[in-house]
Amino acid sequence: MRILVTSAWPYINFVPHIGNIIGSVLSADVIARYYRLKGEEVLFVSGSDEHGTPIEVEAAKLGIHPKTLTDVNHAKVSELFRRWEISFDNYTRTESETHKKFVQDLLMKIYRNGYIFTKEAEIPYCPEEKRFLPDRFVEGKCPYCGYERARGDQCESCGRLLEPTKLVDMRCAICGAEPIIKKTKHWYFDMPKLSEKLLEYLNSNERLTGSTRNFSLRFIEEGLKARAITRDTEWGIPAPFPGAEGKTIYVWVEAVLGYISATIEYFKGKDESRWRDFWFDKDSRTLFFIGKDNIPFHTIILPALLMATHEDWVLPWNVSATEFLLFKGEKFSKSRRWGVWIDEALNLFPVDYWRYVLLAIRPENKDTNFTWKIFIEKVNSELNDTIGNFIHRAITFLNRYFDSKVPEPRELDTLDREMLNDLEKSVSEIERDLENIRIQSALGKIYSLAQAGNRYLNLKEPWKTFKSDPQVCANTLYVAMQIVKALVITLKPFIPRAADRFCRMINLGEEVSNGMWKELYRPLPPGHKVNKAEVLFRKIDLTESDIEGRIESMRSKPELVSIEDFAKLDLRVGRIVEAEAIPKSRKLIKLTIDVGGEFKQAVAGIAGEYGLEELKGKEVAVLVNLKPKTIFGVKSEVMILASQDDEKLSLIVPDREVKTGSKIT
Repeated sequence: MRILVTSAWPYINFVPHIGNIIGSVLSADVIARYYRLKGEEVLFVSGSDEHGTPIEVEAAKLGIHPKTLTDVNHAKVSELFRRWEISFDNYTRTESETHKKFVQDLLMKIYRNGYIFTKEAEIPYCPEEKRFLPDRFVEGKCPYCGYERARGDQCESCGRLLEPTKLVDMRCAICGAEPIIKKTKHWYFDMPKLSEKLLEYLNSNERLTGSTRNFSLRFIEEGLKARAITRDTEWGIPAPFPGAEGKTIYVWVEAVLGYISATIEYFKGKDESRWRDFWFDKDSRTLFFIGKDNIPFHTIILPALLMATHEDWVLPWNVSATEFLLFKGEKFSKSRRWGVWIDEALNLFPVDYWRYVLLAIRPENKDTNFTWKIFIEKVNSELNDTIGNFIHRAITFLNRYFDSKVPEPRELDTLDREMLNDLEKSVSEIERDLENIRIQSALGKIYSLAQAGNRYLNLKEPWKTFKSDPQVCANTLYVAMQIVKALVITLKPFIPRAADRFCRMINLGEEVSNGMWKELYRPLPPGHKVNKAEVLFRKIDLTESDIEGRIESMRSKPELVSIEDFAKLDLRVGRIVEAEAIPKSRKLIKLTIDVGGEFKQAVAGIAGEYGLEELKGKEVAVLVNLKPKTIFGVKSEVMILASQDDEKLSLIVPDREVKTGSKIT
């Protein structure tokens, strides 16, 4: 099966927040990974939306050219998606030359087919800024729901598409001045001509959810209107139509065409005609992952543009639209800094914690609330105490009782057989949920399977039967390891980093690889040897206020330090001579450090990153003149310096050999 997976292109006027990522990118990643595990031919594409007015507004406020802003933000967002383990095959941008050319060529086909016409339009014009104000350059009250901060292109409260002149109490988004109305010539897409074809497409597409289909049908029943596809601005793709010099293409047209240009771009320098297999072969499936506010762009506007070419395109096979993720009951707000942004998130906790929690509360049927209480409970109770605990217990028992080898089962009892039957049923249900894009439900069933595994071990008590009846113990651990294997494979789309580490732990390979889903239907054979159990998750021992304090600290600008204050710090190169574990602590290590003929003691939270023997003899950067503090009953006199991101912690060390005790200046 050939499957194109897409996610809505994020505006990159700012870093996306966690509500953005769960509504499109993260959900799409789960399904792309799932189909790769099934062995299907998958292409996963998206990109940065650079030409929208949010970019222009932000750049205008900063006093820089939009391209300067998007160059920086595209690189930043691309790197953040990599750190979130998003498995794009091509994450591109609307400034791509491939994209620009494709958009212009396709619009000229539509123009020649008679679906584009010109007329004069009355557009808001700001006398202060001396410019026309397209879509998001205008704010005001929504004429439908009364939302006070509706934008000129769409109301984010009720989801209605708008025209700027329809807003009540219009104001310029740059300076706040009241616009005047001026006439200007624009090119329009005649969507009403395609109403019947769009109705036929929507009514025949059985994959669309009821809410998505009904929203789209209601949109058409209320009467489609011709929509302007050009605007008066220099930033964007130049309009290709005769006489349209100085106009650019509206972002609502070009952004949805980016899914196609990203596919074309992926195959450049390869088999360049292969992109057509995904967009013209009727056996191909196209899956779109968006937030509910983007529904009409993907169920109406994109199909209409493709229909207007008079070519037989593959239309959206399914459009998965999530409801909104709220932060403590309210919508995320960049201006109020209300919420959590995806860069901040990774500076707080590991990426698998975030992926697990967001997918576990994915707003599939109604708006969902995110709170730190929910986050802590999901990580501690579900990820650590249930999933991580069961896998660790099962492998540890196997390490301890059967020399790490899966034992031979004989004469399974009723509980053993029931557990294996339940396992088979769970895998089937998880698969069905993922096929139907019920991602939250699928993850819930994986969690329930781990719960069942823990109950099974508690009932079977292998720590007792190993002595009293070794064969019963063998049967128990044979069954338990089948559950472990199923968890490892089914978790890959959700928490890929942890799943790959689990995969190495049970010796199935370096990673849960493409095509591996079929292994769910093959038992882990007797004699298969696993590796040593490791603890992959840790409980969060912070309170909600602790976390909020860390966020505020990240957001606050660091206080400037004078040269005189910096000179007070005694920084030296030290050499670690002893490293000891601190009893009852999983993270802390006691270090004895030579700082130049003088030995000082430090307590460092690096136990999960460095081994004791690995630390001995290592040269490190040390802050020497620190007030002593007692931690876990151990006096800490100095501090070693390290850097840390969401993936690892790394000690700061000199890049060449220097004398122990040398000053750092």
